[in-house]
Amino acid sequence: MLRVTFVQANGVEKVIEDALPGQTLLTIARANGVDGVLGDCGGCCSCATCHVYVDAQWQSAVGGTEEVEASTLEMASEVVQVGSRLCCQITLRPELNGLRVTVAPSA
Repeated sequence: MLRVTFVQANGVEKVIEDALPGQTLLTIARANGVDGVLGDCGGCCSCATCHVYVDAQWQSAVGGTEEVEASTLEMASEVVQVGSRLCCQITLRPELNGLRVTVAPSA
């Protein structure tokens, strides 16, 4: 089991202790009621409603965006910053145990 911390828009941290490798952050957030992670497109990388900021210490481990994700993030360009990712595109693996992300404000 892996640990993931979501910092919600109100500053409250939601710590998930039972995430499994192979799950996306979107799946974990929705299953645990993380405020602000909507995933309106169901994880198809087409809506940017699961936008998060990956904490600086985790950015290299998580990796960067691919072309489709970068294009989708352009829809939220006013709130995109270093570390912006769509949580539907981040799949957990053992080396991401302890990952910390902050839910981005709605665009």
